[in-house]
Amino acid sequence: MRKFDTNVQVLKYDVLKEVSNVIFDEKGPQGYLEIPKKIVPGPVATMRCCIYKERAIVEERIKLALGGNKENPNVIEVLNIACDECPVNHYTVGESCRGCIAHRCMNVCPVGAISIDSHQHAKIDQDKCIECGRCAGVCPFSAISKSSRPCEKSCKIGAISMDENKKAKIDNEKCISCGACVYQCPFGAIVDKSFISDVIKMLKESENNTKYKVYATIAPSIASQYSDVKIGQVVTGIKKLGFADVIETALGADIVADSEARELAEKGTLTSSCCPAFVYYIKKSFPKLEPYISHNLSPMGAVGRFIKQVDPTAKVVFIGPCTAKKMEFQEERVRPYIDCVITFEELQALLDSREIDLENLEESQLDNASFYGRIFARSGGVTAAVEEALKENNISDEEFSFCPVSCNGIEECKVALLKLQKGVLKENFIEGMACVGGCIGGAACLTHEPKNKNEIDKYGRESMEKTISGAIKVVELAQREIKEKE
Repeated sequence: MRKFDTNVQVLKYDVLKEVSNVIFDEKGPQGYLEIPKKIVPGPVATMRCCIYKERAIVEERIKLALGGNKENPNVIEVLNIACDECPVNHYTVGESCRGCIAHRCMNVCPVGAISIDSHQHAKIDQDKCIECGRCAGVCPFSAISKSSRPCEKSCKIGAISMDENKKAKIDNEKCISCGACVYQCPFGAIVDKSFISDVIKMLKESENNTKYKVYATIAPSIASQYSDVKIGQVVTGIKKLGFADVIETALGADIVADSEARELAEKGTLTSSCCPAFVYYIKKSFPKLEPYISHNLSPMGAVGRFIKQVDPTAKVVFIGPCTAKKMEFQEERVRPYIDCVITFEELQALLDSREIDLENLEESQLDNASFYGRIFARSGGVTAAVEEALKENNISDEEFSFCPVSCNGIEECKVALLKLQKGVLKENFIEGMACVGGCIGGAACLTHEPKNKNEIDKYGRESMEKTISGAIKVVELAQREIKEKE
């Protein structure tokens, strides 16, 4: 098993792995999965108040591993039974309270929630407090602070609040499915739905008949995931799961870079289309800016379309670090090209469920994309690729002056979008990455230690001999051959 950052990831992995085993081996009655004994807690509770609660949480995790609540369109869900350990009192008085006699905090409170004890120290009645924050604003010693739950703090767009039972509640009208809350919740009470069972069923069906083949397209951020094995060994492992072939999503990035460069030169101002969470953020929080969104598919959609042009019977599965991709593949314009999405966490569970040891495998070739397609995985990569595509399309500075801004994380995206909305943005191209660092900082990475973008650049340099236009010519050649056969 690979090393994960937290025990929460291990719990998630254990469930995914055992569920995968059950589906691969066709155990249990149809439509029902018996809880695998390996992941049943007991006989003594080790993490929660009682063994019954631990077992109930595992049952809910199994449901999410099988697709979760079908009535909830969001791929990010809250496990209510697991969400009850974090303190919910937002404003508290700390030790730095000096017991002053001004009592600004008490006087500014609109509901009388603050009193003064015999030592002149402020006390907050949490039953009365409406969390307006006025007391914190006037305290000269900054002794009153706001303490948010980790999930609320991680959500930079304010999509998470607490319901009447003090459980985390996700506002689907705001949520962009970036998954930041999934990784930050210390109790694993917020989880992304898994479609791993759908992938296994596709693989088994393709093995039992010749109606279609299942192809994997793997995100270029794979270069930041494995330090002890080579990418070619990971590719071999994916093929051993039953995939007919593995294609770089970076090839789709080359296609997108070329198209976005031409679209940008034509429109004058553009926002990138590669990060679905960024695109959702614009649509939900800045709807007036929607016309600026690139009309191109994301690299995932672009490479899926290419694969299905070459093999119309193909089923395509995207593998990457992004939970928002699980929303994107269900969109009407993407669904024809991508049949399912799994994350790097889920890929590891699949590999281990079949006891595939990557370290002992031979390398398979993965050589579809250019340097610029591969560096889409890190912040600034899209900008560099679009700039190169402008050059390769012979669009000179006289025709169009490229002035980009690379937004690293959703907070930087917000600043750029606010400027664009107010008409004060001096740049004409916004590269938006919801995750800090870009895709290498995705919520469903195996580890979340700070990733070095040089890892991606090193991977990209392995394909330096290819240009963006050169990679696209291969696509165009394949498309022409298809037309000729027709």
